[in-house]
Amino acid sequence: MSLVIDAQGLRKEFTVRVRAGRLRREKRTVTAVDGVDLRVERGETLGYIGANGAGKSTTLKMLTGVLTPSAGEVRVCGLRPVAQRTRLALGIGVVFGQRSQLWWDLPLRDSFDLLRHVYRVPAGDHAARLRRCRELLDLDEFLDTPVRQLSLGQRMRGELTAALLHGPRVLFLDEPTIGLDVVSKQAVRDFLGELGRAGDTTLVLTTHDLADIERLCRRLVVIDHGRVVHDGSIAALHSRYGSRRLVVAELDAALATPPALPGAPLERVEADGRRLVYACESAGAAEVVAGLAGLATLRDIAIVEPDIEEVVTRLYRSPASRQAPVTG
Repeated sequence: MSLVIDAQGLRKEFTVRVRAGRLRREKRTVTAVDGVDLRVERGETLGYIGANGAGKSTTLKMLTGVLTPSAGEVRVCGLRPVAQRTRLALGIGVVFGQRSQLWWDLPLRDSFDLLRHVYRVPAGDHAARLRRCRELLDLDEFLDTPVRQLSLGQRMRGELTAALLHGPRVLFLDEPTIGLDVVSKQAVRDFLGELGRAGDTTLVLTTHDLADIERLCRRLVVIDHGRVVHDGSIAALHSRYGSRRLVVAELDAALATPPALPGAPLERVEADGRRLVYACESAGAAEVVAGLAGLATLRDIAIVEPDIEEVVTRLYRSPASRQAPVTG
């Protein structure tokens, strides 16, 4: 494995003017990103999330060379993003949910052909990559449609293709599923999942749709007030905030006393005692189900996974999120 992103002490400050009286304004320095360290290996799929104003989009702009850091060191594909931006553009792809790199009045096919010349991609490589995207994203039905006539879902599939035709080592995705219908959103997720499993392209995904993170990312970085407050797996995040899987058991008949199960405290009793909800702590879901099956007649069993959205919300509200990040 090799590093494709190496950021140390990354910081970005902006100078803004604020009202200091009826007629007077004064300058104030606002820190959007405050000492972010980020190391990403080749082939990783990284979820980079935070509340509005947390600093995630500013971080992406520094990583792609759009903004110059106020302090810190950063290398992407071994290059300095601002100083070597032209060379870096050949090694990265960028998809922003609200911005387009397609030509509005041209058919999608012509946009792809123009991008081949912009990036000077050999015709054979371009054709092979386009063929793969056409198959995985079902592009054929609207390849000859002008971009302005495409639905949002169709345009997003076109944007993903456009960002990949030059074979980037890193693909930055900022809200790629925002505003998409259910079918288009699933198509994009499936495609990104396939791309991540191939291991050739590093994916960095920022989104407010945590379902994207759960389905696509093994590693999650959470940023809050410009600082990294979690860097690790989703499971580690759940463990940190005490979220647990739940086993919901439907019984044929209520028990006089709900059974106590080792490692799985009883959370609640519902439906006049015919529904028992246990939380998996040290015990696994299979152990809980086996324990219940030996004590009662089960009508149905459901295993409810912890809600990452709730966990992340609790993280943002926690005073601990202002302290050093937790990794794991």
